[in-house]
Amino acid sequence: MDDTVSSSLLPRLTTERTLWCCTLRPDGSPHLTPVWFVHREGVFWIGTAAHSVKVRNVRADPRVSLALPDGDAPVVAEGSARLLADAYPEDVVTAFAAKYDGWDVRDPLGDGTPGALLEVPVRRWLMAGAAH
Repeated sequence: MDDTVSSSLLPRLTTERTLWCCTLRPDGSPHLTPVWFVHREGVFWIGTAAHSVKVRNVRADPRVSLALPDGDAPVVAEGSARLLADAYPEDVVTAFAAKYDGWDVRDPLGDGTPGALLEVPVRRWLMAGAAH
């Protein structure tokens, strides 16, 4: 398993604003959604509302696929998500706020709706930056 990413991809993982996240519904069908994220040291962090479909799916089956939206230079990763609903690493909160103009990942809708954070260590990179 290759959990390392090429240093040439690090700028994209820092600057791209949207990541596609695929979770699995209870019947095994995919649920694909665009999400805001930060990438730090081989781990994707995804902010979402605690009541979201992706959170329900991850509770039942933590396997996820993640992709940056570029058909010419795709970046696809696989991993198992861990749900954090109460404890947020401060460096991750700060990284979200810096990347998304002050957005508070702990209050994703800005109205007090409970948030959740998905921590996804990359288990395997697929098509990391070049179409195959």
